[in-house]
Amino acid sequence: MRSDDASDWMASDTKFLDDPDELEVYGKQVQKTGTQLTSYSFEICDSLLNIGPCGNMIMGEPAFLSEEFQGNVDPDLELVTTSGYGKNGALSVLQRTIRPQVVTTFNLPGCLDMWTVKSLKEAKADEKSEESEASPEDKDRHAFLILSKQDSSMVLQTGQEITEVAAGGFSTQAPTIFASNMGDDRYIVQVMNKSICLMEGVEQIQHMVLDVGSPIKQCSLADPYLLLLTENGDPILMTLKPDQQGSGHRLHMTKPTLSQKSKIVALCAYNDTSGMFYTASLSAKEKINANATEKSSSSKTEPSSLNTSNVDDEDELLYGSSEPVAFIPAAPEVETSSKSEEDSEKSSHQETTYWCVFCRENGQLEMYSLPDMVLAFLVKNFPMGSKVLVDSGSAFMTGDQSQQHEMLQQVQEVLLVGLGHDRKKIYMLALVEDDIMIYEAFPYNTVTQEHHLRVRFRKIPHKILMKPKKTRTSKKPTAEGGTKPETETEAESDTKTTSRRVNRLREFHNVQTYSGVFISGSHPYWLFVTSRGALRTHPMPVDGAISCFASFHNVNCPNGFLYFNRKEELRICVLPSHLSYDAPWPVRKVPLRCTPHFVAYHVETKTYAVVTSVQETKTHVWKVTGEEIGEEPVERDDRFVPTTKVVFSIQLFSPVSWDAIPNTRIEYEAAENVTCLKVVNLSCEGTMTGKKGYVVVATTHVYSEDLQTRGSVYIYDCIEVVPEPGQPLTKNKLKPLYEKRQKGPVSALCEVMGFLLTCIGQKVYMWQFKDNDLIGLAFIDTQIYIHNAVSVKQFILITDVMKGAYFLQYQAQDRTLSLVSRDARPLEIFGCEFMVDDKQMAFLVSDADKNLIVFHYHPEAPESHGGAYLLRRGDMNIGSAVNTFVRVRCRLTDPSTEQVLSGPVLRRQVVFFATLDGSLGLLLPMVEKTYRRLLMLQNVLTNGLPHVGGLNPKSYRHVKSHMRNLNNPHRNILDGDLLLKYCHLSVVERNEFAKKIGTSVDQIISDLMLAENLTMHF
Repeated sequence: MRSDDASDWMASDTKFLDDPDELEVYGKQVQKTGTQLTSYSFEICDSLLNIGPCGNMIMGEPAFLSEEFQGNVDPDLELVTTSGYGKNGALSVLQRTIRPQVVTTFNLPGCLDMWTVKSLKEAKADEKSEESEASPEDKDRHAFLILSKQDSSMVLQTGQEITEVAAGGFSTQAPTIFASNMGDDRYIVQVMNKSICLMEGVEQIQHMVLDVGSPIKQCSLADPYLLLLTENGDPILMTLKPDQQGSGHRLHMTKPTLSQKSKIVALCAYNDTSGMFYTASLSAKEKINANATEKSSSSKTEPSSLNTSNVDDEDELLYGSSEPVAFIPAAPEVETSSKSEEDSEKSSHQETTYWCVFCRENGQLEMYSLPDMVLAFLVKNFPMGSKVLVDSGSAFMTGDQSQQHEMLQQVQEVLLVGLGHDRKKIYMLALVEDDIMIYEAFPYNTVTQEHHLRVRFRKIPHKILMKPKKTRTSKKPTAEGGTKPETETEAESDTKTTSRRVNRLREFHNVQTYSGVFISGSHPYWLFVTSRGALRTHPMPVDGAISCFASFHNVNCPNGFLYFNRKEELRICVLPSHLSYDAPWPVRKVPLRCTPHFVAYHVETKTYAVVTSVQETKTHVWKVTGEEIGEEPVERDDRFVPTTKVVFSIQLFSPVSWDAIPNTRIEYEAAENVTCLKVVNLSCEGTMTGKKGYVVVATTHVYSEDLQTRGSVYIYDCIEVVPEPGQPLTKNKLKPLYEKRQKGPVSALCEVMGFLLTCIGQKVYMWQFKDNDLIGLAFIDTQIYIHNAVSVKQFILITDVMKGAYFLQYQAQDRTLSLVSRDARPLEIFGCEFMVDDKQMAFLVSDADKNLIVFHYHPEAPESHGGAYLLRRGDMNIGSAVNTFVRVRCRLTDPSTEQVLSGPVLRRQVVFFATLDGSLGLLLPMVEKTYRRLLMLQNVLTNGLPHVGGLNPKSYRHVKSHMRNLNNPHRNILDGDLLLKYCHLSVVERNEFAKKIGTSVDQIISDLMLAENLTMHF
């Protein structure tokens, strides 16, 4: 390392310094002033996922779709988009939903619920028989699968094969309510409606008959405590304690003495290892503050001694005649307790503590410590969905029904669970009238009650819509002898066949290294929380409604899971390991180490064609010799900074492993830039459909300002050949069929009725591909530079880089390409796509100001001048530039009912788009009635909700333009992000907003769920 000191610029010999004053000031010796630079070495510890910029996006078929899901009405697709630049370039494979890999399927009719349990005794027996040591992984494997039916139970042993356990200590004559492991997985507990069995392996060591007056309906376990709830709402606590002989453990029953004024409808047991849940006595300062608060709230404040006799009458009318309080007496200062006491309290917090949660009919949520049952947290009107759960702190109000809210809903299930790193993220999930509420605990040290939890819960916003669709209306007899219509949902009709309710919230651990909660029902969802701490929610609609779920770890199914679908089929599955679920959508990034530009999917061979580029150092200049263009090397100085050139290439990728297929790479010339890549269906006489998919590449030769720019069109056929030995991916190859230099730069292309449309220079040509040659059919002149072209049947939409959109039509009879309509104003367009809704069609474009604009062709309108100009029908600013769109038909099946939709929705299409910021979005056409209802809701939410950061959502979505326009914005596009905030509101706010627009909460939720179900692709 070279040091930078005074010797580099100061004279080394002092005789050159003639001035004696300088010698006196600076001296004769050279002072070393340089400092040694410190070197640092960096290494990557973690990285955040980014899929931007998304320059090009395409749809394709997933490679690992199980056979059980291939016969669905709606095709299962995945999105593939280009991401990154340079060495960070990659392909991002996106899936919105989870598609499990099915290992096997069993048809087991009549099963209502199931549990998987471990058995250490079985592991020891296997260890003796095989005379080998059992690994820790073997001890984590599940040994038994317990299935509950209407009036009996079935126990299956899960080893190399799944067999039924004929003899053992399990109870099979009654339905099982709950089953799990206790005592650090040493024991198995099985709970029936009137008895409990405790087993060690298959040997029963304890059988208890529960004479508690009513059957057991719900259970929850926090080892070594087991909470039971009877149908009458009475809780029972079972504790696993060592027996008197000291050789084992036994269950001991106690009945907590709680208030019986209101019935308990749901419970949950929880063991906290994070240290957040703790109760501590109030310090002296907190006691004084609490007493001061109570004193100030109960007694009136004494008037001050200020003289107010000369107060004006006007001030008295404005501000009242009461004596003002000038000074509030401060609380007396009290010395805080010693730090040693606080440290001792904090150290005790890290111990494992046990808690239980009770939900009552009157809407109160109570949290008690186990096993002493001391009230530590109380929330009134919990089902109302408040944003923050605050401890009410009044023990005497427990179970009181006088405070019940008129709009109070029923809590069906509650779950308190710790997730994330060291289980420090504590979430409370509750099912309230088929709606899910998610709360996260956070520390709150300011408390006013002795021995109460120093926590609060904040509501987590999510996008889980799972209210079942209403299917039929039944007549219910009333007390007066008449009948009252009662609407029944699909989930209620399923649960009415059973005498008890199946738990829909199931906690799981180590399912493909992930932990979280699975929500079963008509709309199943996965909730993941990884070490980063973000809550991820992913739907799984691929198999319809799911009745029950259990994690499953086995030799044949490592870290998998089980579930029953609506067809009463037991599926043993695993999560696909190639996807990352710690993202808003499950994603897989395929590194390319170069810049990707275009991607296209070839349907026949199920492969992807990808155009990439690398930068190389340029050491030559272009030179024209006659009609040929060559390279002439130029010698430069060593200090000259050379320019770079971009070299493009195309290669096939297989979605099976996402590896590049060998020997399919085709590299283009140094000055040849690829401007477009598409798979087009051109007319072909040798196929049954009359069309065949070809890979078409458009390029532009950019040399210098002295040479004319030209382009080329390449047409490739993706064929199948005999693969090379040991390389199964080599069965696909690119076969060049056509390559010809054009008169100008080829900027865009698309397929129109089996013909090829290309944009060359300022002209648009129509070609017929025949005998490996392009035959010209028609052409039309355009404005400056056409860079996008899409088609629907004989209609074509092209966009100019400066002059807006053009709507063309090709007439096959006359072989003419004509202009139908165009945009009346100049517009810098980035991308374009059609929007199709039954018999109506519109044109969607994105511009340089990050707007989405919808055009419509309406020749009857007077402002269109007889159809010469396209009319704007909607516009919105999304804050991100959009380069690519994909269009797909709406989903036709409803996951809650599995019924195929009919009517105009069969011909409705949704448009997905990806932005250069790495975000995804969609646009869905809506019927007029639903649009008007949601528009009124959007206006109410804009005025009624607090704006984030003081930013108005209506102003944010207002269309923006860097040029002065004389036209008004048309809007007509709803803000889905704003509308989904309605689901996060409390019950009171929901009803208030619904009443303002003259509709019901169920109708609004139904409209939002319909839009969600229609767009649940990928």
